[in-house]
Order: sequence, then C-alpha cells, then structure tokens
Amino acid sequence: MAGTTGLGLLALAGGLTGCASQISVSTDPKELVLWYWNRSMGPGVLKQASSGIPGTNKFLVSQQPPNSNWDTKLRTSLAGHAFVPDISAINSNVSLYFPDESMFIDMNQFGAQDVKDRYFPWKWDYGVTPSGRMCFFPIDSGPTGFYYRYDIFAKAGLPSEPEAVSASIRTWDDWIEFGRKLKANLGSHMLMDSYQLFTQIINASPERYFTREGKPLYMNSTSTIRDAWDITVRAIKAGVLGNQQLATDQNAAWISGKTAGHIEAVWWAQILLSTAPATKGKWRLASQPVRAGNSGGSFLAIPDTCKDPEAAYKFITWSQTAAHQAQTYNEVQLFPSTPEALTSGIMKDASRGFFGPQNSLDFFKKQAATVPTAFVSPYEQIANFFTTEITNVEAGGKDPDRAWDDAVTQTNRVLQKHGVNL
Repeated sequence: MAGTTGLGLLALAGGLTGCASQISVSTDPKELVLWYWNRSMGPGVLKQASSGIPGTNKFLVSQQPPNSNWDTKLRTSLAGHAFVPDISAINSNVSLYFPDESMFIDMNQFGAQDVKDRYFPWKWDYGVTPSGRMCFFPIDSGPTGFYYRYDIFAKAGLPSEPEAVSASIRTWDDWIEFGRKLKANLGSHMLMDSYQLFTQIINASPERYFTREGKPLYMNSTSTIRDAWDITVRAIKAGVLGNQQLATDQNAAWISGKTAGHIEAVWWAQILLSTAPATKGKWRLASQPVRAGNSGGSFLAIPDTCKDPEAAYKFITWSQTAAHQAQTYNEVQLFPSTPEALTSGIMKDASRGFFGPQNSLDFFKKQAATVPTAFVSPYEQIANFFTTEITNVEAGGKDPDRAWDDAVTQTNRVLQKHGVNL
C-alpha cells in the first residue's frame, strides 16, 4: 500500500522541520520526561518513579500537556524535532502513528518479545506496526459488554437477569428481536444511535477495514464492514435505536429509561457513576451478541530522541507489571492489559453497587477473554465516511444502498488521492 507517509505525523503537524530548538523537554541527563493525560497513568507508580526509576539511575518527570489538543502537541514536537518527551502515552488511535514508526524506538531491541505472553494478545498486537516493530507498549484495555436497565427490562416483561439476557441475545438478530419487544411493550430503545451499534460490531470482529498488508476489505460482500452495515440497517428499520444524536439527549434517555441499553467498554461504568447517580442499582451487564470487543485503551511509546531508551523501557515494563496494573485499577479504574492482574486478588470492584448485586469487575474479566485479535489500519481515519453515512440513514432517512455506495465511493476517492492502489 503506497502513500502512508501522507497520513503521517509530518503531514498532520504541518510539515515542520527541525531547527536550532532544544530537542528534549528536559536537558538534564538524569531526568526522563513522561507526557500523559489525566487518569492515563496510576499516581502510585508516577510518585515512586519520581524518586527513581527502579533498575536505573534516572528520575521520572511527569507532565500533562493540554488534553484538548493532545495529539497535535505530541505530533508537532515529534515533527519539529523539538521539546520532545522521553516517554509518551499514546491513546487508542495508536495506528495513526504507524506511518511514522521510525520516530519511535522498537522495544523488541530491549526484549519486549520476552514479556509479550504476559499481556492479552489482542491488546499487544494493537501496538505492533505493520512492519513488525513493537513501538507501543500496552497500558490499559477496554473490553466491552451490553449495559442495560434491569428495571426497564423487567417492567417490559422481558428477561432481566444478566444470565437470561445474555442467553436471549446471542446473535444480532436475537438482539434486534429483543429490542422489538422492548419497543412494543414499553416504548424504550436498546441503544442510543446507529453509530454506536455499527462501530461496536466492528470493534468485536477479528476483521476490520484493511488487512495488515494494506488491502481494503470493506468492498467484499462478506466483509465485517458490510455485515455491520446490514445489521445496523435492520436495527434502524426495526425501530430499536433511539436516533439520539446529541449527548444531552443521550444522557436524559439513559436516566429516564427511554434508552435502556448501551454497548461500550468497562470504562463507561465510571461515566454512569458520575452522570447518572440516581440510577444506581438499576443497571446490569450482559454479554453482547457473538463476542466482546475492545473500545479504548492506551499505550506507552519511546520517541527516538529519548536520552536513555533502555531506562525508559525499564520504566515502562516496571510500571505495567500485573501488580502495578492492579494497583492502578484501584486508583483510577484503568482496566488491565495483563490477565495476571485480574487474578492477583488486588483489584476491587469499583462499581460500588451500581449494578445491584452484580460484580462488574468479574463480568469484564470474562469478557476480556473473548476479545479477538484485530488490526487497526491508519487508513481507518479515512473510512469514517461509513459512520457518517450510516448516521444519514438513521437521522436523515437516506436510502441504505445509496448511502453504502456513497461511503465506498468517497473512501476510495480519498485513498486514491493518497496514492493507494485499490
């Protein structure tokens, strides 16, 4: 696949070039500077490393650039070769950094392959570039499930206990039929909108938009993307989606019960806790159809300008041990990327009865084991035409076949402009 540089950091940062600027954020050879955003790292490990990174003679200095333009800040520093951190957190959009992988250290040179088996294979693979370089080390993960209003399902005369709901929605057609009954009996919806359904089906699939070699898959009649599209169209036609496009409408619907379900990652529980505290005890968790997916989760990377890459790697592996990931979950609810943390006995359920007697931590432990390994291409940023068009079907009444054709045409046109041979 040609043209990947056109989507890389240099292009997105405006093509900046190095000059006489200071390369590192800190010129102190004893300091390694980490950039991260709020709640992306555990305060316990950061505090300890600030006094000395174990196994090194370095100290960690942690900084939080503005969250609102996180990627722009990092990309600008990398592209300009100026004021670059020694270590940086990278969000779940990690594949956008693949085209410029040479700007990061391949951690395999320090033995990353030796610790690979300690992490979920699907999470580990997200951080491996198409050329096989391990540049992005796993922090947390985001296994998904079906959140639902227990009280609404019961009032509608439908299965409401987690095991019964899971058994009733094993396939997406089951899920849609369940939603038909919910809508007919109580006027409530299974999910807020088409975007959420479409993207979560893809998040739970071992196949996405492109192969690791760069071959587009969405045009295949049996592709995951086409399947997700057809399922979402059926859900729209069945009236089980709420067509709630605004965040204010969505929050109001979850509180009132107008929308009685949501498919999202483990971290969404904390959003419910803070935005809908009055619904405590009314929510439960069920397995979504087919299998769980992954939504979110971050990484740590070492820019090639790092003053001491080996020391940076030691910090990364030390901070992401099973014990430290378990500790971090208790501090800021980052769900581990290493299975050993889940069986350590250290982690405590953070839902505080929000899901009634159900233990959300135990639930997501089981879901994490079912997430498939998948490749996220940097070209998926172009494929957002599909989510735009599925929203046009739901919100604007656009013909689904025409919307699909438009999504394919627009995606292909932009890819070709970037030199991609379809």
